[in-house]
Amino acid sequence: MNLAKKQRLELRRRWRVRRKVIGTQLRPRLAVRFSEKHIYAQVIDDRAGRTLVADSTLAKAARDLKLKPNAAGATAMGQRLAAAAKAAGVTAVVFDRGGRRYHGCVKAFADAARAEGLSF
Repeated sequence: MNLAKKQRLELRRRWRVRRKVIGTQLRPRLAVRFSEKHIYAQVIDDRAGRTLVADSTLAKAARDLKLKPNAAGATAMGQRLAAAAKAAGVTAVVFDRGGRRYHGCVKAFADAARAEGLSF
């Protein structure tokens, strides 16, 4: 399968998931995105159109840790984001995996966030 077709199919999955997963004030959406070099995660209230918490491997504290977009980096990012979300008063979220399969890095991120106390 060529790269363009793979990207097109991932985009279609992302849109299909986004139609169903909507963040509210009580249960905001936890969106995670993995690129080739970085991990980006946000807790978003879609109804208000507001990002409550955001973190990425580009943040100063994460750059000092030298996190990579692998399972170990995803685990560390999941813990960091969950701690920040709890500090902002968010305890329950809906998980938006961004069209990616729930295994590998996505699963490591989700398991780490759950271990830190986020429920989804």
